[in-house]
Amino acid sequence: MRHSILSIFFFATYLAATSAYAKRACDEFYKKLPNVSQAFCEQAQLKPSGARSVQGRPLLVRDIRPQAPKLRVLVVAAMHGDEFSAASVALHWLNLAQNSPEATHWRFIPVLNPDGLLRQPARRMNANGVDLNRNFPTPNWQRETKNYWEKLTSKDPRRWPGKAPLSEPESKFLFDQMASFKPDVIVSIHAPYGVLDFDGPVLPPTKLGRLYLDQVGVFPGSLGNYGGVQSAMPVITVELSSALRTPTDAEMLKMWRDLRSWMDQTQLARQ
Repeated sequence: MRHSILSIFFFATYLAATSAYAKRACDEFYKKLPNVSQAFCEQAQLKPSGARSVQGRPLLVRDIRPQAPKLRVLVVAAMHGDEFSAASVALHWLNLAQNSPEATHWRFIPVLNPDGLLRQPARRMNANGVDLNRNFPTPNWQRETKNYWEKLTSKDPRRWPGKAPLSEPESKFLFDQMASFKPDVIVSIHAPYGVLDFDGPVLPPTKLGRLYLDQVGVFPGSLGNYGGVQSAMPVITVELSSALRTPTDAEMLKMWRDLRSWMDQTQLARQ
């Protein structure tokens, strides 16, 4: 009996702490996100993953899982902290996933880089000044990222890949999520180039809403390179047209429907 009471107590304490984490995150960042109210953010029921950013902020996730999922889809946004619209779209899609049960296990990470997002002013990089989308362990990382950063970007600080692959807790967290969750597809939401990019071993979607396929290339240390090219894990990179404004609600719904239609038509599930 005592054991049962203690179990209930600890579970209640866990639930209270989880709710407090999510509310505090919404208190912090919802004001920065376009087309997201605090109530809408709290409805997402984000939960701490156990991982934290450089500055100690919890990295929040939300799983939406049916009883017998046929696919696993990982949606990640705000890898770059100044791309506010990306986090907003992830939350809107999370809401759509909640309201439309299907045979897909969704995992949402709406803000991978909370330190960059909450910085004043917000910035692309994390608190260590690293571009998380150049920090994944692609082949010949040291040589290739050095050449890319020094020669192709002229040492642009916004694109510094860091000192070593997976040197940052945020990129390491996503790397670990990919290894444990084993998604059949990853959707990475960015801004503001207004195109659809794709890396992986299957036929890409030709459009999501008004965004049309325009594969922009493969970069050393990028998620698309590591996931899509090296790991044969399809990566759809959604580049919204604005970092500060979301598409309309109708357009976000159209993008969502196009994504699901592509998933239905493409053989993603591993046998």
